[in-house]
Amino acid sequence: MRMILTALICGTLCIAPAMADPARDFTPVISTQGAKFDAWLAGFRKRAAAKGIAPRTLDAALSGIAYNPEVVAKDRNQAEFTREIWDYLDFAASPIRIENGQAALRQHAALLRRIEAQYGVDRHVVAAVWGMESTYGTRKGDFNVIEALATLAFDGRRGKFFEDQLIAALKILQAGDIPAAQMTGSWAGAMGHTQFIPTSYLAYAVDFTGDGRRDIWGDDPADGLASTAAYLARHGWTKGQPWGVEVRLPKGFDTRQAKRDNRRAPSDWAAAGITDMNGRKVPNHGRASILLPAGKGGPAFMIFDNFRVIERYNAADAYVIGVGHLADRLAGGPEVQAPWPRGYVPLSFEDRMELQKRLIRAGYTLDKVDGVIGPQTVAAIRAYQQAQGVTVDGFPSQDTLRLLKTR
Repeated sequence: MRMILTALICGTLCIAPAMADPARDFTPVISTQGAKFDAWLAGFRKRAAAKGIAPRTLDAALSGIAYNPEVVAKDRNQAEFTREIWDYLDFAASPIRIENGQAALRQHAALLRRIEAQYGVDRHVVAAVWGMESTYGTRKGDFNVIEALATLAFDGRRGKFFEDQLIAALKILQAGDIPAAQMTGSWAGAMGHTQFIPTSYLAYAVDFTGDGRRDIWGDDPADGLASTAAYLARHGWTKGQPWGVEVRLPKGFDTRQAKRDNRRAPSDWAAAGITDMNGRKVPNHGRASILLPAGKGGPAFMIFDNFRVIERYNAADAYVIGVGHLADRLAGGPEVQAPWPRGYVPLSFEDRMELQKRLIRAGYTLDKVDGVIGPQTVAAIRAYQQAQGVTVDGFPSQDTLRLLKTR
């Protein structure tokens, strides 16, 4: 994952409750990991000092922290990577989230209009990120950010990434932006109304209120919402362009054409028989790809450059569609109209790990085996499906795993 803001790490809904919370079923391992963690922390103090973190800051931030197994459990069960997309969207764009979002839009209408005017990012998208990340500021997270980041850095699955975040968090404390005791956030170290990770805070957070502080933690959401708009704008947001449009594919559509690097003008897709859900040509919002997030058996979307911009916030397709669809619903748009394949039995975490291992054994390049079905794994699945002469949709299905097991 290539991240920068929260969810790249947590993948989103970092702090929102899942339908079931597997992270609550962890077995405590503090007795075996505690001593190792303390030893790692001693080594980290030296590395942090070498990067300019003062002993006083280290003492204040690291005193009393411990290995937190709940953090590791949550890292293994990120909703947008472990839950089927239709279940994820049911939660992300639930009726209560839409109702609360529309209320937030009314309450903060003047602020959101000013942010949209300054940064060119649709206020509904900003509100949707806010809703996804902290339920409109009501669930900003109560994990000790320093402890969470130290645990994840020690855990090692993405150790360098999280150690970089930990150093950045210490820089925020050292600059006096917030006291250590008040630096709380998600299990993944994401903070504030829209869940910035520390490096993103340092690089992109803005003081929209002009009070001399970039306060993404407080009750006033202005700096947090403006920081999100600034982040999206800095990464190439195209004003007036949708993230995507649900489309209807013609009978016999070659699913091999539905890949991210096959970008065409909407008029070219229209010539191939692709229309919006009302049978009309999709307007020319710029070059677009066709995305089948649930494979051949689910809805199809024509996605534009703004999809990729939201993706910079979180690389999971489910997250990007969740933000985009929630934004559409907040603006009065319809639900996803095509049916999802809801009877489907998903791959377990262990199944996804096995699928990745077998793809590597079959000669396909993956950087790591982590059970996360990201863009690289999807590309490998597509290449494997094409080589086997089966429908190419990039979906990590039971059929694909069974096929890999027979080869």
